[in-house]
This record gives sequence, C-alpha cells and structure tokens, in this order.
Amino acid sequence: MKGDAGGSSSISPLVSFTLGAAMATVCVLFFMSASPGRRLVDIAAWSHNNGTAAQQQQHHLRSVADADDVTASDAGWNATAAVAAPAPAPVKAVASAYGDLEEVLARAAMADRTVIMTQINAAWTKPGSLLDLFFESFRSGEGGVARLLDHLVIVTMDPAAYAQCQLVHQHCYFLRTTGVDYRGEKFFMSKDYLEMMWGRNKFQQTIVELGYNFLFTDVDVMWFRDPFKHIAMGADIAISSDVFIGDPYSLGNFPNGGFLFVRSCPKTIDFYRHWQAGRYRFFGKHEQDVFNLIKHEMVDSLDISIQFLDTKYVSGFCQLSKDLNKICTLHANCCVGLGAKLHDLRNVLDVWRNYTAAPVLEKRSGKFQWKVPGICIH
Repeated sequence: MKGDAGGSSSISPLVSFTLGAAMATVCVLFFMSASPGRRLVDIAAWSHNNGTAAQQQQHHLRSVADADDVTASDAGWNATAAVAAPAPAPVKAVASAYGDLEEVLARAAMADRTVIMTQINAAWTKPGSLLDLFFESFRSGEGGVARLLDHLVIVTMDPAAYAQCQLVHQHCYFLRTTGVDYRGEKFFMSKDYLEMMWGRNKFQQTIVELGYNFLFTDVDVMWFRDPFKHIAMGADIAISSDVFIGDPYSLGNFPNGGFLFVRSCPKTIDFYRHWQAGRYRFFGKHEQDVFNLIKHEMVDSLDISIQFLDTKYVSGFCQLSKDLNKICTLHANCCVGLGAKLHDLRNVLDVWRNYTAAPVLEKRSGKFQWKVPGICIH
C-alpha cells in the first residue's frame, strides 16, 4: 500500500508540469494563429518578462506619436502654403461689342428663336410720327396680329430715340454708332443715308450670327394681318417685292429690303458676308441694289433659297394691293420724304379702321378701297 501511495505522489508533479507546459504551448499557438501579422513580436514578448513587454509597448506608442507629429506638421505646412499661395485671378467676362443685345433678343424671341425688328431714329419717334402709326396698325389689325408686338425689338440709333422707345415699348435696343448723327431725317441716297442702310445690314448679319431668325420691317410698314403664314418653310430668305412678276422664286422679281425675313443658318451667314463685300464691289450703291446685283451668283454658289413675297399679301405703294380682305402689310415704298409718308399712311389707316368696323358681308363685298391718289400712293 505504501508502495502504491509513493508511486502516485511521485508521478503527480511530472503530470502537473507536463499538463502546464502543454497548456502554455496551446495558448501561444492559438494567439499566433489569431494574429499572424504580429507573430514574431508577440513570441518575443512572451519569451521575456513583463518589464520588457511594457518597454516594447511604450516604444510602439512613441513611434505612433512621432508619426502623428509628422502628419500634423505636414498638415500645418500645407495649410500655411495654402494661405501663402496667391488666389487665382478672377476670369473677366468678355464684354459684348453689342452691349445687352443678346439679353434683349432672348426676351423678345419666339420659341423658334425668331424676332421681329424695326429700326428708328429720333425723327420717327416723335408723337404723331411713324412709330405711332406703326403701333396703331398692329392694334387695329385682325387675326391677333397685335400679339406679335411681344416679339418686336425696336433698334434705336440715337439716345433720344432710345429714351422715347422705352416709354412705349418693352424691347428696345440702342445701337451705338460713331461718325454719323442719326437724330434727324436721312434723305434718300445721301451719304448718311447710305451709311445708315449699310450699318443696318451689318447689324442684321450679327443677328443671324447669334443664331436668331429675324423678320425686319421698316417702321413705315403697316401691319394688318400676320404675314408669317406667307413665308415658305423652305425659304432661307424671304423678301418683299417692289415689283412682283408672279413666281415667288423667280430672280426676275425686284426686291425691297424694307420687309425681309432671314433664317439663321450657315448659308445665310455666308450670304451676308458676300452682301457686305458688295458694298465695295459696287461702290455708291445702297444695300437693296447690291442684293439685286448679287442674287443670281449667290443662289448658284450657295444653293440658297430666296422667296419673293407676293404683293397681293405683302404690299407697298410701288405695286399696291387693292384687296383689303387679303392684304397683310402695306409699305410706304416708292415714296420719298417723311411728310409724304405720314400723309398717305394716315389715310391708309383711316380706310382700314372703317373696313374693320364694317359687318362681315360688307367687308367681303370689296367696296373698301384706299384713298388714291395721295402724295405717293396711286
């Protein structure tokens, strides 16, 4: 019995040591497998005393702190550099040579970027002058033509005309020019008259270059009905006629630039460049004569479509439409002098007012006729 007891007590320390060592080994292996990236460091820490492990931990914390100091220092340098670096200069907007033109066009344009334009100076804006008659024709017109005033841009040639325009209309533009005093009446074919007409032509070129279609109308054109319905969809240019010979696409028609529709496209921009160049090719001619001289070569070289408007609908004193049931506009062309135009156009509006006030059957009877002869109208 003693022998058995002694054997048992001699084995117990050995078993205890073996079991303790095994458990320690398992713990180390488990720790290594859980953090493979730290195996060498952790094994070294496990094989030394606790003081050594604490020293390593402090060393690690100092390394992290040093890295943070470097990062903070870099950030501070970057912030200082950002403050010290000069701010980029602001980009200056390039001022348009035409001032607020694009703003005025955008406000007045129809959905398809079409505007109606007329051009005036101070002599034509005085109370009772052509601008008043022009507005009255729209307001006494038929078929809702008055609504087209919402799309009318009045281009003024002098400060007085601009100031007067702003009193009576919402879309006014002051075209600043040099070298010519535009306040007074410009007599047909005078030097100032030619300068004004060619300046108008250059301005029209600018409109199509900006991507807008336009219908230009002289202020001595009376608007009774909407003329857009008579402008062909396929026409690049539609122009009124002093003399219409029956075929709207015949180049034998005689054009009048006082009523002119131009669709913005590369062909019409090229047309205007050639038209402007014609001023020097045919020195002393006004723009309407030059149009007539270059129209054949432009149709051939640019494949441009020019429609000449029937004087039955888009009429003038040169070739007068007597059918008030069909006429859309009436131009005081073939008439020289502001006084003569005012006299005859006042009579035209008197007849038109009587016509619009009459019963439908009376209108259709065809009894209403213009007062002829006048100073120009015949």
